[in-house]
Amino acid sequence: MKTVSVINYKGGVGKTTLVANIAANLATEGYKVLCIDLDPQTNLTFSFITVDNWQKKYQKSKTIKKWYDAFLDDESDFNISDLIITPERVNKDITGTGKVDLICSHLGLINIDLELATKLGGASPRQSRKNYLRVYSRLKNGLNNMEESPYDFVLIDCPPNFNIVTRNALVASDAYMIPAKPDYLSTLGIDQLQKHVDELIKDYNMYVSDTVEGSDEDEWDLLGPEMIGVVFTMLFIRSNAPISAQQAFINQVKRLSIPTFDTMIRENKTIYADAPQYGVPVVTQSVSGKTYIDVKSELKNLTNEFLSKM
Repeated sequence: MKTVSVINYKGGVGKTTLVANIAANLATEGYKVLCIDLDPQTNLTFSFITVDNWQKKYQKSKTIKKWYDAFLDDESDFNISDLIITPERVNKDITGTGKVDLICSHLGLINIDLELATKLGGASPRQSRKNYLRVYSRLKNGLNNMEESPYDFVLIDCPPNFNIVTRNALVASDAYMIPAKPDYLSTLGIDQLQKHVDELIKDYNMYVSDTVEGSDEDEWDLLGPEMIGVVFTMLFIRSNAPISAQQAFINQVKRLSIPTFDTMIRENKTIYADAPQYGVPVVTQSVSGKTYIDVKSELKNLTNEFLSKM
């Protein structure tokens, strides 16, 4: 099972669209995929199920917030597998052995971070180390302790920040990728995001090493999620190439020696905006027309490139 976080500090860059379509495309290739929505905006959740369905069936008992609440309220726990649902609308268009499952988000997840922070302190350096590892490893341990691990991939849609929930995702991940619109604001924080991830890895692994030396009863693994690349999204294509203004920002990122995907995703408000309404990602829609074909081809190429990197 490979776990990948999808993150950018800037919202509105196509993060959720990429997660939904890569997941669906992987499923059509026969892979079993679990999507985890860690963004309080719940866009990934509502890309697969309706708001009404979420409110009636899942809001109270089947969201990632419920799982964190159990940890915060009374240090209790339950298996994260109990939160998994299988969205009907996306899976009815997938044949063979592949499937897409989902752990829903919740609007109240935005408050979880402050509450998790209260768990980080300790009366001694040893206790502080242990609490740090327990809090940041919460999601990692949850995935490792699933009753079964039937998934080839876990894709995590992260919030657009570097809070404790985001760090949970990165600690649980083997890799991370950064979708970015090629403009000033969307590319501005890419280098800083990499530095923050590197600092997290350094600090976490230092605490793991100190804990081992201190002979605590718990065992912790070192981590090192790999940055597999920036995916440029929302491109305006002219003569089969990005417009010059966007190409300048693409070149700028590449000059920083930041890994990038060769496949780029074009802007199309009509196609991408309609997809969540029907709960069916673009890649699994039965459509015709050159524009649809081009968009689906880009998403398929991106998924193939993702597989090659993983």
